[in-house]
Amino acid sequence: MRRRYLVAYDVSDAQRLRRTYRVMNGFGDPVQYSLFVCDLSPVERQIMHERLTAVINLKDDRVLIVDLGAADSRLAASFDVLGRQLAIGRDSYQATVI
Repeated sequence: MRRRYLVAYDVSDAQRLRRTYRVMNGFGDPVQYSLFVCDLSPVERQIMHERLTAVINLKDDRVLIVDLGAADSRLAASFDVLGRQLAIGRDSYQATVI
């Protein structure tokens, strides 16, 4: 079963920031600067974790991974957006634009 994750990162070095973005771009959709939504299997989540750990500096940087629940649940598909519409490629996200 796939689960939906919200992944945010705070990386202090420009080169590591670009590498982190490239890693994350392979696992999910960017929804904001340094913020991705990812639908992942347990194996994919572990691979993402290992690749992020290899890229970031664990003393200076931070990655926050929030489990939003089953990828097909209503909770995982709901976002409130203030301002511009989300530019993401999946139809499963139901954004409320305020």
